[in-house]
Amino acid sequence: MKKSQSAESARRVVLDAATAADLMAPNPVSVAAGASVQEAVAFLADKGFSAAPVIDEAGRPVGVLSQSDIVVHDRESGPCVSGHREYYERSDLSPPKIIWRDVVNGDPTQVRDIMTPIVFSVAPETPAYKVIEEMLAHKVHRLFVVGSDGVLVGTVSTVDVLRHLRPEEPAKDAHRAVNTETAPRSLGYEPW
Repeated sequence: MKKSQSAESARRVVLDAATAADLMAPNPVSVAAGASVQEAVAFLADKGFSAAPVIDEAGRPVGVLSQSDIVVHDRESGPCVSGHREYYERSDLSPPKIIWRDVVNGDPTQVRDIMTPIVFSVAPETPAYKVIEEMLAHKVHRLFVVGSDGVLVGTVSTVDVLRHLRPEEPAKDAHRAVNTETAPRSLGYEPW
């Protein structure tokens, strides 16, 4: 940082949240593990999501389904299920809007068979700084928040964390702060 930068640009930020419950987006939408891949693709396309938590019959998270999981499944499923094999040969992998409607058309495969079966989760009462440490340790952009019964109650994303950053407020009367150990009486400091 250059010395010429203003104090305003050098202000610190603080996390304005105490727990995972403060950070989380509650009641996340999810995909059932027993849903067909075709249903999941329609769901993701309708919602505009690139991924979603996968839950079991009891509402407990069992994995994540992402567009990448779907593309890998579609590509590796033998004969081209989607009819768009040439799509995968392109160097630009940004999906055209119509492709997701046709991918896995008629495929009976269930979400549980292609999802990423890894769940990183925290409890609602987990301190906010621990949530961030978990995200960094696992190198993930999202954590599930699960209740004591293991049921998914929310998600915390890196964007959720960023939304809770606030500029640190300067201490009130900072210009009047006096070190009582070294302040001379001539400055008006009286120890009594």
